[in-house]
Amino acid sequence: MSDQGKRRTRLGETGLEGFAPYLMNRIMGRYNAEIRAALGKNGLSTPKMRALAVLSVVQAPLIRELAVYAVTEQSTLSRALDQLEADGLVRRETDPNDSRATRIFITAAGREVFEGLWPHMTDAQEVMFRGISDDERQAFLLTLQKMLRNIRKHEF
Repeated sequence: MSDQGKRRTRLGETGLEGFAPYLMNRIMGRYNAEIRAALGKNGLSTPKMRALAVLSVVQAPLIRELAVYAVTEQSTLSRALDQLEADGLVRRETDPNDSRATRIFITAAGREVFEGLWPHMTDAQEVMFRGISDDERQAFLLTLQKMLRNIRKHEF
């Protein structure tokens, strides 16, 4: 039977526990709540933390690329970048190949702030994986990567 000919189950039939987007939202909500205190101590919001996290591993992305990686609306990201720049945690430079485009760089101070957050982020992740074997964890990560490839709209 083709996908179009399949009967769609109702949420009442699968329940919330059988609906992956619900579970992913619940998990990320708990993760964000777990690291919120560490963010607050550094004067950071979730969008700011996401920007610093991406910038710690992706070198000089364009703002539009950073918005995709950070899973943040570009307008929200722009405000976060204004604040991060004012705090000396990032810097902006005009793209050498396109004067209309701006690249974002993490500064040494930004990297230091992010490195202070990283233990909180990994501790919160480890709580999520408690009781899950290394094989299950690896299979889960591979599944998430496949899911992202299925739905993404960008090359990255």
